Amino acid sequence: MEESLSRSVAGLTVLVTGAGSGMGRATAEVFAAEGANVAATDVSEAAVHELADALKADGFSVRAWALDVADPAAIAAVTAEVAEHFGGLDILINNAGVSAFAPIDAESYGTVWDRALAILLTAHQRLVRAALPHLRRSRCPRIVNIASTEALGATARDSPYAAAKAGVTGLTRALAVELGREGITVNCICPGPILTGMTGGIPEADRQTFARRRTALGRYGRPEEVAHMTLSLCLPAASYITGAVIPVDGGLMARNA
Repeated sequence: MEESLSRSVAGLTVLVTGAGSGMGRATAEVFAAEGANVAATDVSEAAVHELADALKADGFSVRAWALDVADPAAIAAVTAEVAEHFGGLDILINNAGVSAFAPIDAESYGTVWDRALAILLTAHQRLVRAALPHLRRSRCPRIVNIASTEALGATARDSPYAAAKAGVTGLTRALAVELGREGITVNCICPGPILTGMTGGIPEADRQTFARRRTALGRYGRPEEVAHMTLSLCLPAASYITGAVIPVDGGLMARNA
């Protein structure tokens, strides 16, 4: 099989933000199991080092970095360290996120808005800019941005979150067009209801009711199910997929009622 059509990421280097928990952790685990070099980053130093230690104990190639994606200097420094440590960078997964709910007339709205845009959108473009010189030297350059189905259909009181996530889909399409001639693919995943720390505070009965009423599959998704879609978009064989916005939502967006 031609290398360009390979379905293996073995030997490629991936930087995953928000890898300390949830979908980011699952993504780091899936890529490590497939033989990639994993640069796992998270604002929680303890969480990301625990992940790295567990993966290294299983014989995988992984290193942890503490990274607050709201800090532009930290983004530049960590991205450079990742590329130096692994001898390059092939794949960027912009996964780090926060919950950002506030009514439009809340006193705290401006603070919530600023934090949402900084972490959920501005950080994405900063990471892309920091990674770009290294991606341009890669034989398989991939960028995957994690947005949300809230970018496609919003929930009451989540306008900071929905606006930021919609911005991620726009950023994805624009960069796919801009970077396409260089062979760099840029895609976006929109997870629906997933069992992560962000949804962990929802009572189980409420989760089950929501899933039955709103998703075609009648359940919440697992972080690993999102991670495997991320992996698929990063395969060398996925070289003709770019600018895509893909819901991984159990049929949430397909269902009328």
